[in-house]
Amino acid sequence: MKITVVGSSHGVPEANRRCACFMIEINDNIYFVDMGTSAMDGLRKRGKPIENVKGIFITHMHGDHTNGLVQFVDLITWYFKKVDPVIVIPDPEAGRVIKDWLRVTLNGSEKDIEYRQTKEGLVFDDGILKVSAIATKHCAGSHAYVLEAEGKRVLFTGDLRNPGIDFPLVHQPLDLMICECAHFPATDYLPVLEKLELSRICFTHYSPRYMSSLYEMEARMREREMPMIIATDDLEINV
Repeated sequence: MKITVVGSSHGVPEANRRCACFMIEINDNIYFVDMGTSAMDGLRKRGKPIENVKGIFITHMHGDHTNGLVQFVDLITWYFKKVDPVIVIPDPEAGRVIKDWLRVTLNGSEKDIEYRQTKEGLVFDDGILKVSAIATKHCAGSHAYVLEAEGKRVLFTGDLRNPGIDFPLVHQPLDLMICECAHFPATDYLPVLEKLELSRICFTHYSPRYMSSLYEMEARMREREMPMIIATDDLEINV
C-alpha cells in the first residue's frame, strides 16, 4: 500500500500546501481519502490512469475536504467516462447537488454514480481494500476511516473535536495513523497513544498556530522511539 499526500494543508491552502487529499495505491487500484483539492490534477501530474480510481472516502462535508470532488465528478461524467468509483460520503445529498451544478455549467452529460452514505462499521470492501468508518464529533456526519489491505491497517482520523473527546480508538494494531493538527495542539494526542498498538504516526492538516506543539510532539516521539512524519504535499509513504 502506497499513500501519497496530494494535499496536507489545514482549512486554507498555503503557498506550498493544498487542502486535504490522500491517494492510496494498492497494486493497480487507486483510492482517495478526502478531496479538498484537485485529485484529478494529482492523478494527471503523476501519470496515473484515471480509470483505476475505485473508491473515494470523504471524512466530512467541509469544503477543505470536498472541493475537489465536484471537479472530479465533472470530468468523469463527460471525459473519463470509464471511471466508476464508489463515493462514500456523509451526506449523499451531495450527489444531487453536484448533478445540479453540472447541469447549470452546461455539462450536458448524465451518469449514475454510486454515492454511499457513511455509517459506522464496514462501508467498503472490493476484495482488495476494506474500509470501516468510526463516527467522530468534529461536525455533523464526520467520521474517521480504517483502511485494511495487504495485511496492513491504516487509520485516518479526519478532523476531530479533540482526541480526549472523540478519538477513534482502534483495538487492532495499526501500521500507520494519519491525524490532524489544525484544531488543537498535537500533544493532545499523547494520552490516547498509550491505548494504541501503533508503528508510525503522521501529522497532517496542521495549522501555523500549533506548529510549536508539533515540534514538541516530534521530540516526545523520539524519546519513545516512535517514527513520526510531518506530512508535506507530494510526500509518499509506503506502508
